[in-house]
Amino acid sequence: MRSGRVRRVGIGCAVLAALLTVLVAIRWQPLLRLDALVARDLHTVAVARPGVTGVVRVLSDWVWDPWTMRALAALACVWLWLRADRRRAVRAAGATVAAAAVSQGMKEAVGRDRPVWPDPVDAAHFAAFPSGHAMTAAAVCGTLLWLLPPSAPRAWVRAAWVLAAVSVLGVGFTRVYLGVHWPSDVLAGWLMGAALAALAVGWPGRRERPEDAAG
Repeated sequence: MRSGRVRRVGIGCAVLAALLTVLVAIRWQPLLRLDALVARDLHTVAVARPGVTGVVRVLSDWVWDPWTMRALAALACVWLWLRADRRRAVRAAGATVAAAAVSQGMKEAVGRDRPVWPDPVDAAHFAAFPSGHAMTAAAVCGTLLWLLPPSAPRAWVRAAWVLAAVSVLGVGFTRVYLGVHWPSDVLAGWLMGAALAALAVGWPGRRERPEDAAG
């Protein structure tokens, strides 16, 4: 996918994220009702299946945790830097840092409360919107896919895409399943993370060819 097309995808994700943020901020009732319905149903399952919930907590709090994702991004940046590919190292680092900054800034600005349950199965702090787990996963996984070498075997590339998709979708599911986020928090995190990854990938460089920029 050429850089111009990537930028358009990123802009689209950013626009959708902005619209969703407005709906949450004005407390649009159809969205809030849908959030509550899905969150309640998943929480009921989580309470009824403690064994499954324990596994989900490990995935959410350790495997797909934002700090795990940031560590992967840091390793990739170090590898790129040592190979003298500093432009891409800076872009990858920028997307990861921006995801953390945007997540915290939006949480402070929107100030949405997290779900409250009489029988919680997990706990999280600070505001709910957007999901930092979902945003970090989308930003890091999207950027890491861009860093795949062109010479990588096709099977490896497919496996990387599958692993990225499972990680991004999986962590979003775990946050709602564990009752610490509303579904729209996760959706916003995905959109914002994808927008940041697209910005890192599609930002025009000094050596970008005109046909690449045109997409």
